[in-house]
Formats: sequence, C-alpha cells, structure tokens
Amino acid sequence: MTFIEIIDVYLRDGLQDEEVIVSTEEKLAIAADLIAAGVRRFEVASLVNPKRVPQMADAAEVLAGLVPNAAEYTVLALNGKGIDRAADAGATHVQIVASASQAHSSANAGRSTEDALASLAEAVSRHPEITFFAGISTAFVCPFEGDIAAAKVADLVGAFAEMGVSHVGLADTLGTATTLKVLTTIADVRAAHPDTPLSLHLHNAEGQALDTVVAAAAEGITQFDAALAGFGGCPFAPGAHGNIATEAIVRVLHEQGYETGIDEAKLAEVARRARRAVAEGTPISAIA
Repeated sequence: MTFIEIIDVYLRDGLQDEEVIVSTEEKLAIAADLIAAGVRRFEVASLVNPKRVPQMADAAEVLAGLVPNAAEYTVLALNGKGIDRAADAGATHVQIVASASQAHSSANAGRSTEDALASLAEAVSRHPEITFFAGISTAFVCPFEGDIAAAKVADLVGAFAEMGVSHVGLADTLGTATTLKVLTTIADVRAAHPDTPLSLHLHNAEGQALDTVVAAAAEGITQFDAALAGFGGCPFAPGAHGNIATEAIVRVLHEQGYETGIDEAKLAEVARRARRAVAEGTPISAIA
C-alpha cells in the first residue's frame, strides 16, 4: 500500500489570510491535536514582517512551545532575513519560496524572482544546520500574468536544486489550474530534473483540486499540502482561494487505497477546533 504524506498548513497558510489573531496557546493546542490525529509534519509559522502579516507575529513563541521531536515542524521564510530569524528561533526545517511569476514576486516578496533567488541562496549557504525545502508560488497560473510556462518552473526547480533543497513543492496559488495543466507541468519538470522530488500545494477555487490529487498520486506524487477545514490563501494574490481541507484529502486518499497514517475521526475533531479558533479569534482591527 502506497504511503502519501500530508503536510497540514493551517497554522501558517490557513491563518495568515484571516482577519483575526489566534492565540499562541490555541495554536499549540491545535498542534498537539494534529499530532494525536497522526499528522507527522506540519507548518507552524512564517518568519515574516509582523507588520505585513500580524497573524504570524508569535512565530518564535510557537516554535518554542512545541513538543520536541513529536513531529517535523516547518516554518516559512520569504527571504534571507526570514531565514536568519528562523535560525535564531531554533527552526530546523525551513521552506523557502520564489514565484514563477515576476509580477507575483513583486507583490509577495517585494523583489524580482532573480533577486529573491540570490538572497535565498546566500542565506541558505549560511545555515548548513537547517534542512531546507522549496516552494514555487504561481507554478501553474498567476493572477497577474495568466498561464505559467513549465519551462519557467523547471528553471526555478534547477536553481533550488543547486542550493541543496530536499524537495520542491509546486503551488497552485489561485486554485484554478486544471488537472491537465498540473500533470503536464509535473511531467516537464521531471524530465528536466528527474532527481528532484516534487510535492503539490493545491488551492481549491473551482472544486477540481481533489481530482488533481488523485491523478497526481497515480503519477507518483506522494506528498501534498492541505489545511484543516480548508482555510488559507495568499494575501498578495488577488482571487486566491483556500487550501484543500486536510480532512477531505485524507478521506479521498483512503478511499483510493492509499495510506496516510492519519485517523479520520480525530482529524475531524481538530478541524472543528480550527474553525472555532478562527471564529473566536481577536479581530486584527481591534488591536491595530
């Protein structure tokens, strides 16, 4: 039976687009519940400017409060400064990101894709103690530039591979990429970089993301991002929709005969708690 790894991103991607602050204590409780449900890897925070993303202002506190070695905890860093912050906070697994779209890179990172890569490469070289993996935003469709050529994505995968990342995730930031577009891009990237493992981060704007998961799993993709209750999106990509719900992707993969190691009943309880955490969070407007 093929094992599919599900990385839950609620605590980072799920919360960064909500107009509320969830307390550090509640985030840590949700992390503990995810572990109890069988999730063994999840994103816990991003090391970004808290003025731009106040939902992540407690990133260091969240990292410090996690149970050591109970799961693989990852954080997001958008640039060299973020990587240094992550190292200072004790992060051992860091996702770095660049966009396949120049326009999205400017909106998201405030610089061109090439400048972003140069900054990331220099910072990665300073921290050999950290395991890095990479994500490529707008890998299929961009809200500003439209369809993204697979050759652009392959070039970015090559740049990240030269940095020594463990694998590269391809993100459908808008959630509008067709299953055919995703599979075609995967095939072209694999042809150019057959030794670089790929994962998928799919948003679900048009309800086709679960079909894409099933098709991609059949093509050998064994790692997918998802978020409790389908929360998430990109604050810097107009029209971006939420992630695949973790409970939905686990259910569908189990129905297809894959193993995830995740208990569906326990996961459903965590998803309900995730919804309550947002509903009861402190509005950002109240503390601004």
